[in-house]
Amino acid sequence: MTSVKMCKITTPRTILTWGIPLIIIASYSLLTVQADLSLAIPILVGVTACVILLLAVTLYAGEKMAINWSPGIVIIIAATLRLLFLFRQPELSDDIYRYVFDGLQSLMGHNPYAMAPADIAQETEELAYLVLNVNHSHLVTIYPPAAQLIFAMGTALGGGVLGFKALLVTMDLATCVMILRLLSFLGLPPWRAAIYAWHPLPVLEIAASGHIDGACILFLLLTLLLLVSQPSFSFSKSQLTTTRHSGGMRLKRTVLHLFAGLTFTCAVFVKLIPLILLPGFLFIFRVRGRALFFMGILVGATLLTLPFLPDVRNMLDTLSIYVQNWEFAGFGYRTLRRVTSSGDVARYLLASGFIISMTFLYVGLYRKMWKSPCKDDKRRRFQSSGLDPSPKNTTREAFFPVIKTLYSIIMAYLLLTPALHPWYALYLVCLLPFVPGPAGLALSWSVFLSYQVLIPYNILGEWVENDVTSFMIWVAPVTAFLLMKYVRTAIRRKQV
Repeated sequence: MTSVKMCKITTPRTILTWGIPLIIIASYSLLTVQADLSLAIPILVGVTACVILLLAVTLYAGEKMAINWSPGIVIIIAATLRLLFLFRQPELSDDIYRYVFDGLQSLMGHNPYAMAPADIAQETEELAYLVLNVNHSHLVTIYPPAAQLIFAMGTALGGGVLGFKALLVTMDLATCVMILRLLSFLGLPPWRAAIYAWHPLPVLEIAASGHIDGACILFLLLTLLLLVSQPSFSFSKSQLTTTRHSGGMRLKRTVLHLFAGLTFTCAVFVKLIPLILLPGFLFIFRVRGRALFFMGILVGATLLTLPFLPDVRNMLDTLSIYVQNWEFAGFGYRTLRRVTSSGDVARYLLASGFIISMTFLYVGLYRKMWKSPCKDDKRRRFQSSGLDPSPKNTTREAFFPVIKTLYSIIMAYLLLTPALHPWYALYLVCLLPFVPGPAGLALSWSVFLSYQVLIPYNILGEWVENDVTSFMIWVAPVTAFLLMKYVRTAIRRKQV
């Protein structure tokens, strides 16, 4: 009788534990046999939908204790999935050719901000080939200084595109390790790291297309890890035992705050998107900690910018052109432009909506982190630390509101930006292991629908977007969010 019961319990767990990763690997393998992914978008959308559904099953089964993958299993499968696409030429995006071109300019001793690729004499066949493949070659590079250093590192590895992709894959696997470390500090199970490590976006956008956003995410998560691992965050009584010990802790906090500022600067100087998350980090600190964090930012910004002066200013001209003119798969922008008959008005309205949303979310975080009542003993412990008092008594409970707020702000940004490229959703996916939800999973899949423009573009040379696709991308996460709200409300009513 006992053996029968054990069999009934273990068999479903075994199926889930081994079945999910095997099906995910098989799904990605189906994409690798396609001659050109840009012409197989329907298959791409179907395969990614299958993987997302399996990740949703993982979330459900994991919460029911039906699976328990070790960190090693998560990393091994993550590396396997990325190796499947590492040696393919980029087919969904050509941004990597700009990266390699900028990297070569730096290695040759030229400032990549000095001139646009089209204005530079092509001294070698490699440069001539890259210029032909660089999009918007008449514009100076838009990528900040930290990105330029990574471009140079990737290009120095040799192999052109392959060498650069190998560097990004290595950094992306390091991101998976960072997620595992964060999960450990927050008291969450390691299987949650699979939500990012096996997700289609990092596999296809970093390993296959080689987008620099993978490096940005690594520095962003490293900043979070430095903050959550600081010695004062978990209210440990041992921190206050002796003056000598407390002094050592203060020194460690100082170093961590400075390094957190440096790593955050690296993230922003790879891609500017993390700037919208800066207030979320500041809510963690008291005045001294905040000052050290800003000092790290200032030092990092100075060191990264100096090698590219004075031509780095040209990047701002390209950035201005991007902000004023770029659009892609933005349902809100396309709708407002049609209603107002003005692209500029549509951009102002979207920017205003995002600023209002961001303010509302940060005010809510402020109330949770600063205004909640807390006991006197906890308040006294915080007086000697670099953190503001919180009513919570564990690292997970104190840090969780910050991650939730960052997640919500990135979601708002993705829904309101005029240009929603699929790889922008990577900033949302890297937080899914900590804030899993149907809306995030839905959006991280629906962005792949935007690749439908590649089919007529590659066949006919025509770049044609349509409102139906942008609407489907937008409505998928909204529907998922409302459906979950309805289900939760129905469950509460039943319990009452």
